[in-house]
Amino acid sequence: MANLVLVRHGTSEYNAKGLWAGWHNPDLTEDGKKDAIVAGETLKNIHFDYAYSSPFIRHKKTLDIILQTLNQNLPIIEANELKERNYGDFNGKNKWEIKKQLGDAEFLKLRRSWDYPVPNGETLKQVYERVVPYYEQNILPELKTEKNVIVSSSGNALRSLVKYLENISDEDIATVEIAPGEVYIYTIDENGKITNKEIRNHRPLTV
Repeated sequence: MANLVLVRHGTSEYNAKGLWAGWHNPDLTEDGKKDAIVAGETLKNIHFDYAYSSPFIRHKKTLDIILQTLNQNLPIIEANELKERNYGDFNGKNKWEIKKQLGDAEFLKLRRSWDYPVPNGETLKQVYERVVPYYEQNILPELKTEKNVIVSSSGNALRSLVKYLENISDEDIATVEIAPGEVYIYTIDENGKITNKEIRNHRPLTV
């Protein structure tokens, strides 16, 4: 058996301001660093063999802090495929101002739905189409050999992987939310199948 751990980055400067980060590159806030420490504290029973992150600073720094908290020293493998969803024209825009402009229903589609078009950006479906093949080709083989893996990224990149892992429908993925610093732990058998799931550091999503 192996552990696959998915961690959403700690609170970023954009989270604190209610802005969509997307492919922008904000740093963690001081609270975000604390989020990462708390996430790390929940993982002290797991020794990791591989660590993955997108190149964004909020993801890498979250993972750095977690590994420091665990006193585990291993290189972080960076992959563009693990980037957050590109919100295109909405990158850097205030979520709540956009919600007022679009209305509740359209805003929910934009933020959470499977295949809602974003001007010059990506749908969740398109994020899935880059994240899942990368997982299958690079991470899953390690899990099948009983290596423990941790992945640090953003909510939508992780939601797309969760959709795949749990076989969540296109409609139901809209209800899946992952808060900053939240930790998903999957136990994976030698065939790559999930035998258990646990959520640690769970809290309501407020950003």
